[in-house]
Amino acid sequence: MIRTRELTKDYQVKSETVRAVDGLDLTVEEGELVALLGPNGAGKSTTLRMLTTLLRPTSGTATVAGHDVTTAQGEVRRRIGYIGQGNGAGHNQRGRDELVNQGRCYGLSRAAARTRAAELIDSLDLATVADRRVSSLSGGQRRRLDIAMGLIHAPALLFLDEPSTGLDPQNRANLQEHILGLRARYGTTVVLTTHYLDEADAMAERVIVIDHGRVIADDTPARLKADLAGDRVVLGFASVAAAHRASGLVDVPFEAAGASLVLRADDGPRLVPGLLHKLDLAGVEVRTVEVARPTLDDVFLALTGRSLREGVSTAEEVAA
Repeated sequence: MIRTRELTKDYQVKSETVRAVDGLDLTVEEGELVALLGPNGAGKSTTLRMLTTLLRPTSGTATVAGHDVTTAQGEVRRRIGYIGQGNGAGHNQRGRDELVNQGRCYGLSRAAARTRAAELIDSLDLATVADRRVSSLSGGQRRRLDIAMGLIHAPALLFLDEPSTGLDPQNRANLQEHILGLRARYGTTVVLTTHYLDEADAMAERVIVIDHGRVIADDTPARLKADLAGDRVVLGFASVAAAHRASGLVDVPFEAAGASLVLRADDGPRLVPGLLHKLDLAGVEVRTVEVARPTLDDVFLALTGRSLREGVSTAEEVAA
C-alpha cells in the first residue's frame, strides 16, 4: 500500500539547507494499522505530507495505493483519506451536508453520497448531531465527523495525523474504538501519527519510529518493548550500605539510586524470585520490590535519549 525508497525532503531556511526527511525507506502492507511515531521535529508530519501529495519530495520515490506521489497525484488522492490535525468541516455547515458534499467531490452521485453519509453517521454515533451546525458540536463529535469525511469515498488507505489531540480521555478512548471498528468493518489500511504512546500501543500492529528523518525502529509494540527497554525492577533496602552490598550480587544491568537498585531485565517477574533468594542467602534484606513492565515511553528513551514531546526542529516549524 505504501513504499518509499530514499525519500528525502529539504527546506531552505535563510541560507541554510535543513533536511527534514533523510532517505526514508518505508513499507506498509495492505490492511495494516501502523503507528508512525517520533519526537517533535523527527520528520513524521513532513513524511505524511509527502505521502498525501501535499508536499513534493526533494528526491527519492514514493508510491501510495499503487501510484507515484509526484507523477500521479490525482490517482493517489482518489484512493486515500486524510484527516489532519485541524477540523475539516465548515463551522457554519451541517455535518450531514458536509459529508454529502465531500462525497460529491469524489464523484459519488447524490443518492450514493447520501447513502454513504447515512452509513458513516450511524457507524460513528453521529445520528443525534448530524443535522446540527458543526460549530455546535463537541471536540469528540467534530473529530468523528472528520473521520467520516475522510472515509466518505471508501478509501483503501486512511491517514490519521494526531486524531485525538485536544480530546479528553473518554473521547480519546471512544475515538480509538470507532477507528478500530471501522477498520475491522471495511478492511482499511490505517497510518496513524500520535503523541499518545498508549494510543499507539493499544491500536497499532506495527510501530515505526522516526528520528532525524530516518526510521530507527520498526516492529510490533510488544517486541519493541521487550527488545529495547526490558522490565524495570526496583529493589529497596534499609540503607545505602545494604544496597551497595546487594550490587555485588546482581548480575543484570542496574543503576544505584540511594538505598535502591534499579534493574533492567527481559523478564522481571521471572527474575525476581531467584534474585530475592540469592540476596537472602547472602544476608541482605530486601525491604521493597517493584516490577514495572516496559512502555513505549521507555522505548523512546532507549532509542532517542529524549521524550516524544521534546524539541521542535526548524524544519518541522517550516513544514507547519
